[in-house]
Amino acid sequence: MKTPAFATLLLTLSLSPVLATEEPTVLFDGKSLDGWVDGAGKPTKWIIEDGALARVPKTGYVWHKDTFGDFVLELEFKVSKGCNSGVFIRTDPSDPVQKGFEIQVMDSAGKAQPGKHDAGALYDASEPSSNAVKPAGEWNTLRIEAKGPKLVVHLNDQKVQDLDLSLWTKANQNPDGSKNKFGTALGDLPHEGRIGFQDHGHPVWYRNIRIRKP
Repeated sequence: MKTPAFATLLLTLSLSPVLATEEPTVLFDGKSLDGWVDGAGKPTKWIIEDGALARVPKTGYVWHKDTFGDFVLELEFKVSKGCNSGVFIRTDPSDPVQKGFEIQVMDSAGKAQPGKHDAGALYDASEPSSNAVKPAGEWNTLRIEAKGPKLVVHLNDQKVQDLDLSLWTKANQNPDGSKNKFGTALGDLPHEGRIGFQDHGHPVWYRNIRIRKP
């Protein structure tokens, strides 16, 4: 027979937000392109290749039709040799570079000191703390956590970014004084927008794309 104390403990555990789990929403299941559009809102011309969302030459970015604010986004990506791509979050597709945030996807494996344009970077704003990307042709895991101004990025289970976006208070300038290309201070950009993947002229693949509340 369970004691009252034990019953209370079970109730406490069942209600604990630390232990609570939430099923993620699948944005791409490897079988359907439903929900994925181009910059004009028309069905994307990207294709499904071996269960992955794959770039087709000269088709432009691909966007999910929904808008997201605070979230945990998880996915896998694979780059080709020399690939340059990116995961855009909280972005306005009408001007993705200037009206949103890009986590860089790049064939930069093996680079001793990754910079602001290498895999895991907040593009042109913050270099990753380590070079965690795998060589071209191998699958990588990426987790992006966005909550208010807080942005945390894990690449292949290594935390490579832990940022407070409110520290970006000036246009064309990072908190350390270095220059960037953004005409609006990153800290002033909206905390919601679209999620998309960049077509920068190189083959790239994304799969197992899912999202949940932080």
